[in-house]
Amino acid sequence: MSKIAVIVGSQGQDGRFLFELLVKKGYSVIGLDRGVVRSDGNDWQKRVDITDREQVASFLQAVQPDEVYYLAAFHHSSQDAQIDEVELFEKSYTVHVFSYLNFLEGARLYSPKTRIFYAASSLIFGEVNTEAQDETTPFQPNNPYGITKLDGLLISRLYREKYGLFAAVGIFYNHESEYRAEKFVSMKVVVGAVNIKKGTETELTVGDLSVEVDWGYAPDYVEAAYRILQLEKPDEFIIATGQKHAIQDLVSIAFEHVGLDWRQYVRENKAILTRKRLPMVGNAEKLKRTTGWQPRVGFEEMIQKMVDFKMQA
Repeated sequence: MSKIAVIVGSQGQDGRFLFELLVKKGYSVIGLDRGVVRSDGNDWQKRVDITDREQVASFLQAVQPDEVYYLAAFHHSSQDAQIDEVELFEKSYTVHVFSYLNFLEGARLYSPKTRIFYAASSLIFGEVNTEAQDETTPFQPNNPYGITKLDGLLISRLYREKYGLFAAVGIFYNHESEYRAEKFVSMKVVVGAVNIKKGTETELTVGDLSVEVDWGYAPDYVEAAYRILQLEKPDEFIIATGQKHAIQDLVSIAFEHVGLDWRQYVRENKAILTRKRLPMVGNAEKLKRTTGWQPRVGFEEMIQKMVDFKMQA
């Protein structure tokens, strides 16, 4: 009998790749996302409101999944229009903490053998003063996303240590793919290059070409999440490449791939940035040592894949 996996946040970038990965591995998969239900190899079709504790508990009791991947997140890009801080906290806590808690408690009561993966974020480290971060780096988040993702990690620890639940955590660094939303700078650059090549736009404006980021490829990162849930014991792991690249590198590769000189089309406007972050680099040696994971797709190849995807769209 095939294993049953549930993906919470199945319509997002990571959820889509993880769904494909698990189906290929022979899983029966149920995807939940904002009232949408997607299934493969399973006849579950009823919508589940993840903010409703009773609905989540009933779902887990009925399905008895082997694995739950909690990928749901409330994203707010640094180039989005600013919203009220209280509203940002409310939405972030609803998704990153309280809805996640519904799955932990439901599993504890009705499906205790379920293994749960929680997607945390490098933003739990906040304003870092180290060249690279590992699992021992102090937590000092300084925005609602990082604060609430840290609370999700700490709640995972609580259920792991107090109740013996298999609640593992992956600390994701930036990762991109063909499915990345256009409000994020990686896809904004890719779409800009493609549109300029096609003649539908004449220039691209970015906030700061010098900003450096540890960027990985999303399919590699969901492979890491899968490997983490196959371990004998639950733990916390950084998922990162350990390499940083400037936005200028991203721009250069994207434009070169469509045969254009980026200097003729790209301009900076630092006023469009709503916040500035220090460069962060993740040390994933613990993950590599424990699971054998290695990223397969490099930075340049990833950008080229994204460009090719948008050119064919």
